[in-house]
Amino acid sequence: MTLSNLSSRSLFLGLFAVCVGLLSFGLYLQHVVGLEPCPMCIMQRYAFVGIALVALIGGLHAPGRNGTRIYAGMILLLALTGAGVAARQTWIQLYPPEFAECGPDLEFMLGSFPLADALPMIFHGAGDCSQVDWTFLGLSIANWSLVMFSLVAAFAIAMVLRKRG
Repeated sequence: MTLSNLSSRSLFLGLFAVCVGLLSFGLYLQHVVGLEPCPMCIMQRYAFVGIALVALIGGLHAPGRNGTRIYAGMILLLALTGAGVAARQTWIQLYPPEFAECGPDLEFMLGSFPLADALPMIFHGAGDCSQVDWTFLGLSIANWSLVMFSLVAAFAIAMVLRKRG
């Protein structure tokens, strides 16, 4: 059995599972390893959550050919958005600015603002976007996100061009 023989439902649900795995690994790095996500990391997570939700809806809906194209088009837009953020973060990591562009760190926010004001800021991420805290096979988290968003975009394009629903 090849991927071209799989139904749209199976492919969308597979993409959903991949996104859940990626998001779970990000949460593992944050809560177990102790890496604080930066604002750009949070934005990339939102893009993966959006892709996962569209893929889940597409998988549950089991659309025909036109529906598959609509879901794949939404996934493509989300993947391109996430890829843009990941590409920008990759650029910042390769050529760090003199001053951090991602906002203040967690310690500064808690020391400078009342807790009610600091909580929404904390949700937006506290790490430095130019800092590389973790690598695998020589690629940073931003690099891997860019790779994954590119693969998701290729998946979405393949789904749009697919002959069957």
